[in-house]
Order: sequence, then C-alpha cells, then structure tokens
Amino acid sequence: MSFKFEELMVYQKAMDFVNKVYLLTMDYPRDELFGLTSQLRRAAVSIALNVAEGSSRTKKDFCRFIDMARGSVFECMAILKISVKQSYVKQSELDDFESDLTEISKMLSGLKRTLN
Repeated sequence: MSFKFEELMVYQKAMDFVNKVYLLTMDYPRDELFGLTSQLRRAAVSIALNVAEGSSRTKKDFCRFIDMARGSVFECMAILKISVKQSYVKQSELDDFESDLTEISKMLSGLKRTLN
C-alpha cells in the first residue's frame, strides 16, 4: 500500500534529513543522549511526521500541521547552533544542515501556499 504523502518531495527531503541527523548524533557525547541528541532527533522526525499526519486531514488542518513542521525546522536549527557552540558539530557541517533546513522550510511554505 502506498500513501499519498510519500509522493511529496518535502516528505522525502524530510526523511533524508532525519537520516542525516541520526548519523550526526551518533557521534554526540553519551551524556547528551537524553539532551541534545534526543531533542534534535525528535525535532527532525517531527518534520516528516507532521507532513504525513497533516496529509490525512482537511486542507485547513494540513496547513496547521505544516506550520508545526516549520516550527520543528527552526527547532532543529537552534539545536544545531547550540551543538556548534558545544563543539559537537563543525561549522561546515552546520552549513550543510542549514542548507537542508532552508530548502525544507521553503518547500513547506510552498506546499502551504498550494493548499490555500
């Protein structure tokens, strides 16, 4: 069975982002397991989950889920910047993740525009 949301490019991009986050956070210190590691993973996963769940709702509700997904994008960025400050992530890595998050955010905004 195939679900319609799986065809959305923003969903696919969000899933790729989740994989990158999981790979990145494997190198975080063990004492961050229930801190930044967990928070970043949950925020990244939330982007994809909100797109998936929202797609099953009315257009108005889907827009609300897209807003929540965008909130998770911003949360990821803040956590990644904290991670740089803590020397868990290099600036070059942050730049790569920021590029992904910018693209996802723009895609979410575009999707919301098509629903309105």
